[in-house]
This record gives sequence, structure tokens and C-alpha cells, in this order.
Amino acid sequence: MIPLIKIITLALVDAINPCALAVMTMVLITILLANPDKKHKVITSGLAFIAAVFIGYMFYGFVIIQFFKSFAIWASTVYPYVTKALAIGAITIGLINLKDFFWYKPGSLGTEMPLKMRPRLKILINKITGVKGAFFIGLFVTLFLLPCTVGPYIIASQALSSLSGLQIFLYLGIYNLIFILPMLAITLIVYEGINQAEKISNWKDRNIKYLHLITGILLIGLGVLIFFGLI
Repeated sequence: MIPLIKIITLALVDAINPCALAVMTMVLITILLANPDKKHKVITSGLAFIAAVFIGYMFYGFVIIQFFKSFAIWASTVYPYVTKALAIGAITIGLINLKDFFWYKPGSLGTEMPLKMRPRLKILINKITGVKGAFFIGLFVTLFLLPCTVGPYIIASQALSSLSGLQIFLYLGIYNLIFILPMLAITLIVYEGINQAEKISNWKDRNIKYLHLITGILLIGLGVLIFFGLI
């Protein structure tokens, strides 16, 4: 039986990723500015964006898990080494996040969206005016987010690869519901008004190093627990 606490912890680490929160805020502020008299569009578009991210990440989860299942026989003989390798991977990503706390650089590899991708994404976001556009950009954004969010997801997927289909679906559902919770919160905040949204965005910019610190500590702690077989 896969420890539920392990999946929840990984999902929480993934959910506070500055990458995903920044994109979500940009999308909804753009929609609010384009429809100042139709604030309900913020809710409907926000939910469409979140639904697209949820669907996209569920799909990626099944793909990653199938990859692990395809090598199940091989993996069973080297399972202890695979687990330790994933634990070391979590610790490494955690250390990179700690590095971003002490020596922050926007677009850091493995923790944030690369700077080269940001202008293209901003152009796409500025074209969003409603639900359909938000859903499309949500699907598209999952590809941009993968480089800075996939670490915890790979660890979770490897743990779930030994389960059956329905169990995998349930665990992935729990993981991704936790992952989108901050996005739901941002949707409600932006709905309340552009001033609140800008405050949140500014707060994120001011405290991004601390977000990296929290993510780093959680990942390192999780990696150590996995490495020594405590979870």
C-alpha cells in the first residue's frame, strides 16, 4: 500500500511552485482587464484554465506511470537503486531551490520557467478573452510548466506504478486536486478585483526566494525519508 502522506506531501510541494502560480495570476488578470464589466468571466475562465491543467497533468501522470510499468520486471530487480536514485533526485531539486533562496536568478533551471519561454507565453496570454482561450492556454501551459514541476510528479508516479488502474486514478486525482488548490484560491482573489490580484502578484515577487526555501526544505526532507525507507 502506497503511503497517502507521501503523495500528499509531494503534491503540496508541487502546489506551491512559483512557476504555476505566476502563470495563473497573469492569465486571470489579463481576462479581468479585458472584461472589466463581466467579472463572472474570471470565475468561468479560471475554472476552465484549472480544468485544463488538471486534465493535462492527469494525462502526463498516466504516461509517466506507464513508462515505469513497462520496465516493471527490470525495475523489480533494481527497485532499491531506483528508489534511492529518485530520492537523490528529490534532494538535488531541493538543493537547487535552496540555491535560489541564497542566490536567486529568475528562470533558474529546474525550478522556474526559462526566461526564453516567458515572452512567447505572455503573447499567448494577452490574446485570451474568455473560457475557450483560458482552457487552451491551460493545456498549452502544462508543457511550459513541466520542466519546473515534474520532479515531485516523477517521484509520485514511480510510487504509484505498482498499483492497479483504479487505484492509480484515485491517487493521481488526489495529487492533482491538491496541485490545483492554490489556483482556485488565486481565481477567487482575482475575482475580488485587480488591486487584490496585483497585491498577491507583488507579494509573490517579493517572497519568491522564501517560496523556493520552503520547496527546497520539503523536497530535501522528503528525499531523505525516501532514501532511508521511512516512507
